[in-house]
Amino acid sequence: MRRFRLSAEQDFGTLSISEPDRRINHLMAAFNLSRPGPSTFILAGISGLEASHVWISIPFSMFYIIGLLGNFMVLFVVGKEQTLHKPMYLLISMLALTDMATSTSVMPKALCIFWFNLKGITVGGCLTQMFFLHAVSVMQSAILVAMAFDRYIAICKPLRYATIVTNARIAKLGLLGLIRAVLFILPLPLLLSRLPFCASNVIHHTYCEHMAIAKMSCGDITVNKMYGLVVAFVVLGQDLLLVAFSYSLITRAVLRISSKKAHQKAFNTCTAHICVMLMSCTFFLFSTITHRFSQGIVPHVHIILGNLHFLIPPMLNPIIYGVKTKELRDKMSKYTCRR
Repeated sequence: MRRFRLSAEQDFGTLSISEPDRRINHLMAAFNLSRPGPSTFILAGISGLEASHVWISIPFSMFYIIGLLGNFMVLFVVGKEQTLHKPMYLLISMLALTDMATSTSVMPKALCIFWFNLKGITVGGCLTQMFFLHAVSVMQSAILVAMAFDRYIAICKPLRYATIVTNARIAKLGLLGLIRAVLFILPLPLLLSRLPFCASNVIHHTYCEHMAIAKMSCGDITVNKMYGLVVAFVVLGQDLLLVAFSYSLITRAVLRISSKKAHQKAFNTCTAHICVMLMSCTFFLFSTITHRFSQGIVPHVHIILGNLHFLIPPMLNPIIYGVKTKELRDKMSKYTCRR
């Protein structure tokens, strides 16, 4: 017994029984951080309403199908009609493409969860979904800014509109918006991929969202939080300021016109864009606020709002532009109301 005690003291002399418990906790934490993360995540769906998934899928799938059909119709009509090959309709087509991409990046997987209980998704698949989801959102924000610029030139400098706003220039703006979206969003999956995911692999959502993934890590996510806020407030906040500045110049120019008929005509050209902006911003703000400040809010509320943010605007945008833009409305009726 004495020989065993001596050998034990020699082997473990560096860990005397008088050391504080925090040393043991530190070693355990280091062990946990060295463990490999999960190979798959589990998307739980709408937490608290699992029994109603099938019923919830009915309006969600209807919104998704209507949005796809409406935006496809816009793309078809604009592509088919030579008279619509103009900058404004090129922007509307870009918006339709981003609407289709946004809803499609979310809904197929959500419907698989609702209908077939297929909740598993690989880590790579989750990060890919998150990248496309946020990149398309940033791209859509750039398109809305370009639309505000288009309306500003059309109202404030109508005589120079044809020379300033051309199809080639709009295409370049769209390409710049795409490059900006990739450059700003690409660091998000790269930052997440370096984190150890040693906690639960269950994401209480229907899709992979940046902060939902980051919160599952047992590592330091300070950089992820800060960068997420930078993207939200610098990129999207800057775009909102540019849109607000454009409309302040538009309002000032319109108020200088004495004719009430001219007032109405000028504001009518901006109505569709204003409606789209208000709708997109409203859903985005509600979704962001409920997700980041979810204390006291029932979990399924911000999950449903997050899904509606990617369903309602894509469904209503083609309707808004179809109703408010006479030339587009006439061309769409040509194909939908044929005898």
